[in-house]
Amino acid sequence: MRKLALPIAAMILLAAGAVRAETPTPEQGEILVQRHCGGCHATGRSGDSAEPAAPPFRELHRRYEPETLAEALAEDILTGHPAMPEFRFQEDEVRSIILYLDSIQTRRKAER
Repeated sequence: MRKLALPIAAMILLAAGAVRAETPTPEQGEILVQRHCGGCHATGRSGDSAEPAAPPFRELHRRYEPETLAEALAEDILTGHPAMPEFRFQEDEVRSIILYLDSIQTRRKAER
C-alpha cells in the first residue's frame, strides 16, 4: 500500500502545480504582450511605441476598456492596417493579457 501512496501523492502534487501554472496572472500577460506586441507597441507603463502609429498599451482605455478585448484576443485580432499580424490566444492567456492591460492603464482610479 505504501508503494502506491508515494506515486499517487506525486501525481496529485504535479497536477496541483499544473493547475496553478495555468492560473492567469498579469505577469504572464506582460510576457505575452512583450513577446507578441512589443515590436510595435509600447507594452509597459512608460516609453514610446517603436511604431509611431501603434498606440501604447497603457493608453488603450482611451479607445476601449481592456476587458472588451477578450473576445478579439481569443478569436483573432484583426485591424484596419495590414502590417499587424493576426493573433489568437488561449483562454488563460487572454485572461492574463486582460489582467496585465488593466493593471497598466494610465487612467486615474476615479475613472474606473
